[in-house]
Amino acid sequence: MPADAARLGAAERFGRDVLPAVSRTFALSIRMLPGDLGKAVLTAYLLCRIADTLEDEPALPAESKARLLDALTLCFDDAAAADAFPLLVETLTGEPAHVRLTRNTDLVFVLYRSLPAGTQLHVRRWVAEMISGMRKFVLLYPHGIRIQSLDEYKEYCYYVAGTVGYLLTDLWHEHAPSVGDAQYRVLREKCRAFAEALQTVNILKDVATDAEHENSIYIPEDLLRAHGSSHANILAPDRLRGTREALATLVQLAWHDLEGARSYLLLIPRRAVPIRLFCVLPLLFAYATLRDLTGTPQALAQRTVVKISRREVKSLTLMGFLVILSNRGLAWLADRAMRRPFVVLGVR
Repeated sequence: MPADAARLGAAERFGRDVLPAVSRTFALSIRMLPGDLGKAVLTAYLLCRIADTLEDEPALPAESKARLLDALTLCFDDAAAADAFPLLVETLTGEPAHVRLTRNTDLVFVLYRSLPAGTQLHVRRWVAEMISGMRKFVLLYPHGIRIQSLDEYKEYCYYVAGTVGYLLTDLWHEHAPSVGDAQYRVLREKCRAFAEALQTVNILKDVATDAEHENSIYIPEDLLRAHGSSHANILAPDRLRGTREALATLVQLAWHDLEGARSYLLLIPRRAVPIRLFCVLPLLFAYATLRDLTGTPQALAQRTVVKISRREVKSLTLMGFLVILSNRGLAWLADRAMRRPFVVLGVR
């Protein structure tokens, strides 16, 4: 076997192996996508996780993070830089699975260079845009992200999530014949809401963890101060009421964006079954998670992360598969997940 083919095989095995370790939800969704489309989304997702790992690395000063993010961007155009990148990240100390991924960045770029030329352009454009935004915020808040306003919050969400919505939609258009020019234009109007809704739900469920363990606070200081709280005492027992009131604004933003995300899903042609399956699971999980977040106000005080049950995850997955061709069925399922836990009898 030629050396290049052997290395590509190693890269493909690594990608499949590391994916579930760095994301349970998207690991399942990505497996729904066939051929080059599946490889493209897998590769792009892993590159985004690498950038995120660099942004969150606790042992590095902001200037070092910015240099590594610059070096990561260079890897798109310089294969030698990609091969050398693991030497730059030998001292990372973050979450083990993410560190392992980042130390194998060279293999992820082997996957990237095996993609069709047009696909590479989409991945490069949007992942590089994400990296540029992360770099901006790392340098803006060198001692830990502290979002100041709702406008700044929306800007941050655009960089770390909205870019993904645009990337995915560009890939649908390139690889799915049923996503023609007319459908593509309509989907592009909704794709940012789709991705940013998922991001806001993740931020809301991880407020305490982000503040205590990641040294990052994404809840805008302006909102907190308007309700008698602040970044400095966001988890203080005597300020929790104000913190929850501030969070209510982001909860409403999340509900609004989830409706946009639902519209995005229902606009995907029924013939594009793998793409609909890819989109439906994180959307249903987000609805259920936001439902539980609004129903457990004590979670913030207890520093607990709200997670839907394994049984509900399996039930929503099963039902999502069963109704994937029906817009009415998908809308019903989303409404049901939004109101109360959805568990199918017999599912464990």
